Amino acid sequence: MASWSEFAADEPRLADAIRLLMQQYGPGFGYLATVRADGGPRVHPVSPVITDEGLFCFVVDSPKRRDLERDGRYALHSFPPEESDDEAYVAGHARPVTDQARVARLAESFRAESRADWRLFEFTVDVAMLARHQRGGMGDLGVGHGRPAVQVWLDPRASDPSAAGHPGVPERRAGRRRHAAHRAAA
Repeated sequence: MASWSEFAADEPRLADAIRLLMQQYGPGFGYLATVRADGGPRVHPVSPVITDEGLFCFVVDSPKRRDLERDGRYALHSFPPEESDDEAYVAGHARPVTDQARVARLAESFRAESRADWRLFEFTVDVAMLARHQRGGMGDLGVGHGRPAVQVWLDPRASDPSAAGHPGVPERRAGRRRHAAHRAAA
């Protein structure tokens, strides 16, 4: 499980593009998927916080927080931009931040409501994906013929993501990280 900082150091352009999509409306905005106690999915809008330190989310007392406390698996998907269908996806495990100095510093920096019953979680990154759907202006992720250009990063230390319940993610070859810009099937 890589931290956001480790992922960003390994793939800075991909991390920057994902950060831009997650923060395109100012503060972070995305959809958080968690695993309910019965094994089913749960999806909620959240405001992720991406800093040089990591990927975080302040989560109020709610079903999604109980999901994260019980089973830390998560998937985070960006909100779509108005001008395209570009999308970012990050998945891994969430863990509560227990370092009170770190919690206080991030709460102050991002003006987390001090009276709210929230807990700060850090999200590790096992899988990161970026899909660009608009034509032109995408550099090495250029798109044509109506199919998205997709870039995928898999944490080389993580277990096989297909076994961890990450549908649509290409299987890892020989246990190594797979990073490529490719065209997705239409």
